[in-house]
Amino acid sequence: MDSVLIVDDDVQLCRLLTERLGTEGFSIEAVHDGVRGLERALSLEHALVVLDLMLPGMGGLDVLRRIRAKSPIPVLILTARGEDIDRILGLEIGADDYVPKPFNPRELVARIRAILRRSSNAAATSGPLVNGDMRLDPQSREAFLKEIPLTLTSVEFTLLELLLRQAGHVVTREQLTEFVLGRKLGPFDRVIDVHVSNIRKKLGPSEHGQRIKSIRGSGYLFVARPEAK
Repeated sequence: MDSVLIVDDDVQLCRLLTERLGTEGFSIEAVHDGVRGLERALSLEHALVVLDLMLPGMGGLDVLRRIRAKSPIPVLILTARGEDIDRILGLEIGADDYVPKPFNPRELVARIRAILRRSSNAAATSGPLVNGDMRLDPQSREAFLKEIPLTLTSVEFTLLELLLRQAGHVVTREQLTEFVLGRKLGPFDRVIDVHVSNIRKKLGPSEHGQRIKSIRGSGYLFVARPEAK
């Protein structure tokens, strides 16, 4: 049974989600302030964190920033509709995905399942992927640049793995969204774009130039390189 931590100061909402997620087979812990939420998120007792951004004690973005400094645990943020800046900041800091309030509990369950499914789907039968000075091991979910370990979130790893597997070929934003986030691409959905931007910052350019190219009106392409000697 996967344990989910809910950090939200809306006690009634937490009760509703505890009941709903409980019927879906999840074990739920709910806390109602940022300081306690951070403490519990770093306890290594949960598979995923559902994090509201408007919290007493410590704001949700600060909680997320401190979680990401110490843990790769998947985080799904809750935002009020119209909070586009906070939503993008959350993704840039390292959130896996977001759900705007008010939301349908069925959608939240689907997002949680998609994130957990992705996190547990290590490709145990496939060997490391090598592209130039990059090496990625799907089984251990570790990535290296010039043999130096990269710190990637779960969603960043899955996204980079897909791009590497298709190196030299364009992968559309629709394909990336469905494979990485487990849902359809919405008309104003920029989640994948923010994750690609985060990966680019962590990789930096290669000696040959850009590693991940944006293909206007289509998607992204990881430039194929020969294995570094």
